[in-house]
Amino acid sequence: MENYNFVKEIILNWYEAHKRILPWRDITDPYKIWISEVILQQTRVIQGLEYYNRFIERFPDVHALADAEEQEVLKYWQGLGYYSRARNLHAAARSIETRFGGKFPEDYKSILSLKGIGEYTAAAIASFAFNLPCPVVDGNVFRFLSRLFAIEEPIDTSKGKKFFTKLAGRIMDRQQAGFFNQAIMEFGALQCIPASPDCEECPLATHCLSKMQGRVSEFPVKLNKPKTKDLHLYYFYIHSGEFIFLKKREGKGIWQNLFEFPSVESEIPLEFEDLVKRKDFQALFPTGTVIAMAEARSNPVPMTFKLLIKNYKHILTHRIIYADFYEVSVEDESGLEKYIKIKQDEIGEYPMHRLMQRFFERYAMNN
Repeated sequence: MENYNFVKEIILNWYEAHKRILPWRDITDPYKIWISEVILQQTRVIQGLEYYNRFIERFPDVHALADAEEQEVLKYWQGLGYYSRARNLHAAARSIETRFGGKFPEDYKSILSLKGIGEYTAAAIASFAFNLPCPVVDGNVFRFLSRLFAIEEPIDTSKGKKFFTKLAGRIMDRQQAGFFNQAIMEFGALQCIPASPDCEECPLATHCLSKMQGRVSEFPVKLNKPKTKDLHLYYFYIHSGEFIFLKKREGKGIWQNLFEFPSVESEIPLEFEDLVKRKDFQALFPTGTVIAMAEARSNPVPMTFKLLIKNYKHILTHRIIYADFYEVSVEDESGLEKYIKIKQDEIGEYPMHRLMQRFFERYAMNN
């Protein structure tokens, strides 16, 4: 087996000198480590830190999280996106209560069995909390290892993931697994960064094959590029006196169980005259129920809307959303019975996705 001791020594020395001081570092509480890892899956550390502190303050342990209602958990997650993470955290906390007597499991397989926890997160918790020799391979580690050894195996295939996990296991210091895993991840996050890394200052520069070959920017190699799909959303900010209306997104699609305005969805862009002809629009606004707020050009029915925001672009992992927001005032609430009727100042009590938050930020700035 190839000797990787030089990598271990350099990485650990670098980490001692450069590691960031973070609340989930140098602790062995598996619950707090779990929360931090899930938050950081799709969030930068500087942003995730604030959410982590707020989340832990409200849900300091697995019991507090398990006892909470899902809506409150989603509210504390608001702004982080990828809300299935919060729902999975809540479900897993309840599973720990029922399956493990409220005690966080201490072996890799049991941790992996919890909802929403994959191989990476299970390895991170197992090594950070219990010092188990489980290699942790995140995006930072993929990038660092692929560059160091100029590995052309794609990182986004099953074969590639197994290859890099095995390699990371060979390099890992098994006696201090958790410490080493944090060190190699931090090295990728701060030193071997995605774009324009400072290779001249890298302590592994004389060992890095991709630097020697002048190919640093070519790694890591990816085989599959995620396909994105356009979605057009037409939101209606409906007023009835001092009240407004919200709906809760159901099903397994994006933003499950989060609240938003009543809307019409389309896979193609719609002009207003096309929008009002749709059955889902007409079910929402029966003829004669709407008071004019502003002239709507080519409107074939006696109802007019005020367009507040047009074609707002919001990017998700596999979706590009284009949203229009209309303000509507109604006297007759026919057709709105299935929605949640609240006062405007109660809006903060309902967990909402980032697109809705952006609307209120932008609308509030202009009014």
